[in-house]
Amino acid sequence: MAIRFTLPTSPMLKIDPSLTPAALRSKLDRFWALTADKVRRLQREYDPSKGSPVFTVGGKYTSRGWTEWTQGFQFGIAILGYDATGEEDLLEFGRRCTLELMAPHVSHIGVHDHGFNNVSTYGNLRRLMLEGRIPHDAWQLHFYELALKISGAVQAARWTRHAQGGYIYSFNGPHSLFVDTIRSCRSLVLAHLLGHKFMGEGDKPISLIGRAVGHARSTAQFSVFYGEGRDAYDVWGRTAHESVFNINDGAFRCPNSQQGFSGFTTWTRGLAWAMAGFPEELEALDLVADADLEPFGGRAEIEAFMIKAARATCDFYIANTPVDGIPYWDTGAPNLHRLGDDILDRPAEPFNDWEPVDSSAAAIGVQGLIRLGRWLERRGEKADGSRYFQAGLTVLARLLEEPYLSTDPAHHGLLLHSVYHRPNGWDSIPAGCKVPAGESSMWGDYHIAEVALLAGRLATDKPYYTFLGNPDRSGRAVDL
Repeated sequence: MAIRFTLPTSPMLKIDPSLTPAALRSKLDRFWALTADKVRRLQREYDPSKGSPVFTVGGKYTSRGWTEWTQGFQFGIAILGYDATGEEDLLEFGRRCTLELMAPHVSHIGVHDHGFNNVSTYGNLRRLMLEGRIPHDAWQLHFYELALKISGAVQAARWTRHAQGGYIYSFNGPHSLFVDTIRSCRSLVLAHLLGHKFMGEGDKPISLIGRAVGHARSTAQFSVFYGEGRDAYDVWGRTAHESVFNINDGAFRCPNSQQGFSGFTTWTRGLAWAMAGFPEELEALDLVADADLEPFGGRAEIEAFMIKAARATCDFYIANTPVDGIPYWDTGAPNLHRLGDDILDRPAEPFNDWEPVDSSAAAIGVQGLIRLGRWLERRGEKADGSRYFQAGLTVLARLLEEPYLSTDPAHHGLLLHSVYHRPNGWDSIPAGCKVPAGESSMWGDYHIAEVALLAGRLATDKPYYTFLGNPDRSGRAVDL
C-alpha cells in the first residue's frame, strides 16, 4: 500500500514537469567535454605524493588528511568520462590508477567508505566489461570481482551490535553510526550478489546481505526522522549526521553531527546520502532472492522501511530547498535567517555573506530523486513517481549550468560551490567573500558525473545505469 503524507505547498523546490532526459542532451554534452579536459588537467598538475585530492583551494585540488575516502572518486570520474565519451585515455588513466593505487582501499579496515572508493573504480570497470564497453578478459574480470568481494567483506566486518540490531560503524569508532554509510552498503550487496561467502570466528558464515539490510534498518530507524515525536525537532524526513550508541548495553543515546551545525538540524549532504542510498538499495533488492531476505524480515518488511526512509528524505529536500533545488549546507545553519524569510522562495545565492550553499548535496541527492521516482513509476505509482523524477531532472538541469558548472579550463573542479566541513573551517573563502564559495570537491565532481551518466542513458536506449553491473552473468546488462 502506498504511504502518502501532507507536505507544505510553498515554499519549496519549483519542479519543472516538462523536462525530459533528452532535453538535457546539449547540457550533458557540454558537461562531458569539460569533464574530459579537467580529468587530463588534474592528471598533469596534481602531485599524488601529497595524498588523495579532496577539495579545491583557488581552483586547484588539495589534500586534507582525515580519512582516505576520495581517491576512488578521482579515478572513477575518469572511468565515467570514458563511459560517456569513449575517449580511451580516460579509461587507461582510470584503469591504471585503480591497479596501481586502489589496493589499500580494498583492505582498509579503518573506514566506512568502501562503497565510495571501490565501487567507483573496480565496480565501474567490471560494469563496463559486462556491458561490452571494454573488451572481455576473464582474468581481468576476476580481478575486479575479487576486489569487490573482499571490499564488501572488510566493510561488513566493521560491525557494532545495538539493542535492536547493528550497524557499520564510522571512523569515529564503534559508538558511531553515520548516515553517510548507507551508500557504502552497496559494497556489501555487490559482494553478496557475486556469491562471496564471508566467514567469522569459528568458521561461522556471516550474511553480507543480512548486514547490509541491518545497517539500512538502523539508518532508517535512528538517522531519519518521521515526525513521530522522537524529539522536539522531529519532522518528516530530516536526518541526523551521526547517531551515538552506548556500546556497553547497545542503547541509543542521542543524535549528533560532525559536519553539520548540530544533531538537531539537517546537514544537507548527510540528507543527500540517505536520499541516494535508500533508492539504490531498493533497486538492488529486486535482484536479491526472497530466500536470502527472509531471515532478516522478508522482502515486504524490508522494502517498507526503505521506501518510507526514501520518501521522507526526498520529501524533506523538496520542501526545504530553494526554488532552484540547490540547498544551503545545513537547514538550521545559524545565520540563514539573515538571508530573509523568503530564502526558499528565490534561487540559492552562492555568493551571499552569511551561509554557504552546498552543490555537492544537490549532486548526490538528485540521483536519489530520479531513482526513487523511476522505482515508484515502475510499480504503478505514476503520480508520486513522476513528482520525484521531475524534481530530480529540475535540480540536475540547474547543476549543469553556471554558476554551478565550472567552465573555467584552469579550475580543476567540475562542480562549483561545494562545502566540506564548515564547522572545522576547512573550506576556502575567496577574497572579497565572507563564506566559502567557488570551490569544488571530489565527491561533488564524482556524483555530478554519475548522475549525468544516468540521465544520458535515460535519454537513449543504453542500459539503465546502476552500480550492480551484471550480477547474474547472463550476458546482458542489468536493466531494472
